[in-house]
Amino acid sequence: MDSETLAPLNLLMKAKSKEFVSRLFNDAFRCRNTGGVFPKAIVSVASEELQVESVHVTELLKAAAFLVHHVIFEDITNGKEIMNLLPGDLNDKLKQLAARIIVENLESWKSIAAGQQISLPQLLDFDWRVDVKTSASNFSRLAMPTCLLQLQVQDLPSQVDQVPNVRHVNVEFSRETLDTMLDGLGKIRDQLSSVAARTSAADSS
Repeated sequence: MDSETLAPLNLLMKAKSKEFVSRLFNDAFRCRNTGGVFPKAIVSVASEELQVESVHVTELLKAAAFLVHHVIFEDITNGKEIMNLLPGDLNDKLKQLAARIIVENLESWKSIAAGQQISLPQLLDFDWRVDVKTSASNFSRLAMPTCLLQLQVQDLPSQVDQVPNVRHVNVEFSRETLDTMLDGLGKIRDQLSSVAARTSAADSS
């Protein structure tokens, strides 16, 4: 890892409390995928706490976000290994504090990061009902049962400080289409069960 990339972490020596350091790393994690753009409120508070210009706070947050991303990606769980990644100018107590904060939050961060890797909308809920459509022709009137399915889906957030949109999508199925879909879902269920069984057996061995 490039030491210059993490050099802005030296600003943490200006921090007045452990709580601030913890909050900064959590903010860095939350904003790690924003392309180096951080909410003004976060930058302003940190700038006041550290008594430095906001441009330096932004560099500090970038360095913290880079470190957190690296630790998660490389699955580094040892505090001493994390301490070795930190700039040499940091005193030992601050290195220990930063490493402890990262280790304590690592499992939660990995869980959140794994959930955010999903690039498609997430299904929150669904509802359904059966309807009967009447089709008229020159010779007869036909009653055709259909299934109306309403999906409640949540898009991925476009900004870290905004709640993702929730949309309702209505889909109509004929009996034949529904049979085909249910058959496909059954096969997916069986494959997922098979993968889960193999994973469980590998973990126990």
